[in-house]
Amino acid sequence: MKVMQLLPELNSGGVERGTLEIASALVAQGHQSLVVSNGGRLVSQLEAEGSIHLTLPIHKKSLSSLWQIRPLRRLIEQHQPDIVHVRSRVPAWLTHFALRKIPANKRPHLISTVHGFYSVNRYSAIMTQAEKVIAVSDSVVKYITDHYKKCPPQDIVRIYRGIDPAAFPHNYQPSAQWFNQVFNDFPELENKFLLCLPGRITRLKGHESLIELMQQLQTQYPQLHVVVVGGADAKKQAYLSELQSTIQSKGLANKITFVGHRSDIREWLAFSDIVLSLSNQAETFGRTALEALSVSTPVIGWNRGGVAEILSNVYPQGLVEAENEKALIETVKKHIEQPQIVAPVTMFSLKDMCDQTLELYQRVLK
Repeated sequence: MKVMQLLPELNSGGVERGTLEIASALVAQGHQSLVVSNGGRLVSQLEAEGSIHLTLPIHKKSLSSLWQIRPLRRLIEQHQPDIVHVRSRVPAWLTHFALRKIPANKRPHLISTVHGFYSVNRYSAIMTQAEKVIAVSDSVVKYITDHYKKCPPQDIVRIYRGIDPAAFPHNYQPSAQWFNQVFNDFPELENKFLLCLPGRITRLKGHESLIELMQQLQTQYPQLHVVVVGGADAKKQAYLSELQSTIQSKGLANKITFVGHRSDIREWLAFSDIVLSLSNQAETFGRTALEALSVSTPVIGWNRGGVAEILSNVYPQGLVEAENEKALIETVKKHIEQPQIVAPVTMFSLKDMCDQTLELYQRVLK
């Protein structure tokens, strides 16, 4: 079969990673894989893994994107994919209009993946107008059935995002060389009990809860230290400064280290004693929490969204009632006083995600 996936760009992020993973699985099974996007730094990897990339500016949320309908229709007619799989709203709308003018007997099958809790409106509804709608967690299934009554529940298919256990092995330990480098760059991290908050610096990730937690625990546990792994893009610099002055004013400057954007996230997750997931809005899946558990680091997080689904299946003792700061403090204390064991993670594998997606493709073609 021939599958064409569409997404805005190929730089970095969950949607992009999922697209590359499915592309690679298609090629491995002897199918043809095409990806249409505005390009980006992941294109070379995509092509090296055997897919064809077709560049089309389908990334702008503006009326000018409507000029891409005809070029997109030409690409579809030229390549004649069996399945078109849309993973974002602008590409979904353009595909919707492009397919209209293709005769029904020549039209490819249409599949979409809902990766996020989009704002509820007609613009987002397009993601639920496909033959099959993939949801990346039960939380996303509920979001669709609650807000888009026109989408038949039997057309929604939950396929969890997966990770490759070989890339995040159980009980993984960073190299001695890595430790040397880190203690050289951040000497304050040596011999500490480390709480890690991974993720980009945005108002959504729960840094305030983290500062509050640290303030409550620092006197009782002087060995406690926080590491924030994730960068602030240009627009978020003001928020980062705001966080740093809050930390300063609470006298926590020597207790919290910002290490910025890192490509060695696996090492940081394995190095930490506890990884926190404190987003103040539900996450659709929560891949980083899963990666931490996979390398055997306990995760403590709010009981909502995709993170709660992962924790309830893999590490239920890490669940904390959402926004209950007292319960959060108690759960962290328990972990400091009695180190917890994380069992090997068998659910949520990359292989399952790829197998289930390819199986769905085959099913719509029957």
